[in-house]
Amino acid sequence: MIRNTLRMAEASAKRLKISPVTIGTHNGHFHADEALAVYMLRLLPTYSSSQLVRTRDPAILQTCHTVVDVGGEYDASANRYDHHQRTFNTTFPNRPTKLSSAGLVYMHFGKAIIAQKLGVSEDAEEVAVIWNKIYESFIEALDAHDNGISAYDPKAISAAGLEKRFSDGGFSLGAMVSRLNPNWNDPTPSDPVEAQAVEDEKFLVASGRMGEEFSRDLDYYAKSWLPAREIVHKAYANRLEYDSKGRILVFDGQSVPWKDHLYTLEGQDGGESKVLYVLYPEKATPDAKWRIQCVPVTKDSFESRKPLPEAWRGFRDEKLDEISGVSGGVFVHAAGFIGGNKSFEGAKAMAIKALDL
Repeated sequence: MIRNTLRMAEASAKRLKISPVTIGTHNGHFHADEALAVYMLRLLPTYSSSQLVRTRDPAILQTCHTVVDVGGEYDASANRYDHHQRTFNTTFPNRPTKLSSAGLVYMHFGKAIIAQKLGVSEDAEEVAVIWNKIYESFIEALDAHDNGISAYDPKAISAAGLEKRFSDGGFSLGAMVSRLNPNWNDPTPSDPVEAQAVEDEKFLVASGRMGEEFSRDLDYYAKSWLPAREIVHKAYANRLEYDSKGRILVFDGQSVPWKDHLYTLEGQDGGESKVLYVLYPEKATPDAKWRIQCVPVTKDSFESRKPLPEAWRGFRDEKLDEISGVSGGVFVHAAGFIGGNKSFEGAKAMAIKALDL
């Protein structure tokens, strides 16, 4: 009898070792947060072959290795990541927005995902830099959307009498996921198991779509944004070579994504003088034409800190030379946010002259 018991225990242990990890989430109408949470988990080796269980049955959820967006419990030590509890108020470090299941999973597993992408350890400096950046640029808005938090104070907007010029409700990842849900009048299999399988397939499409956006964002920050950081830092350190107040930034090799890094550096400096114009070659060749781009008031703003002179706007070539007094002019956009010259010296002269106009 003891021998049989040992055999049964041994067989049970083997089953546990070879059984795939299960991720549990709720069935029914799905949202962007749990769709992304499931995708992010499956990027890691532990979950790469995981099975998905969509249910609200507590007994079934209890058997799952990890549960997201359902179950009424947040306990990272038990792999429980729900945010619907009345007492839940967890936020990402140094951010004000209450987390959704996506934010919870990202907070706990994001560094491992980024480190895996970069091929470095989780405690590497660049992992922390990207971890914070992706939360602020991608995950936080999703958390806010799922928790019904507006980007602006609704009372302040109402008091100011501001109204939307058009509807933008359908132009978001949350709206995209919502459209992937079954319609109320779609044919549904009479067999509950088949009906759930149909719904699960739609959820997997949503999870994949959310994951594509997340992975593109991660790819950008790992392969483009992060390498640009050092280049922007160097250009920022050299800015006084072109203007005594540091208002002109020059990239002498080629342009890189600079806005995020520039605003961060200026914030760290805390000085009153800000960069107004950024100069860069159109391509990395000696004979390349140069651009002069105005720095926006904020990263997402269409308003420039100091647009190029109104008198230059909309003109090109010889006419621009005549008006600006700088030879080699190529163009100045009608909105005044960007212009061009045939040479670096010409672009620099345009920038210096524009500073005082």
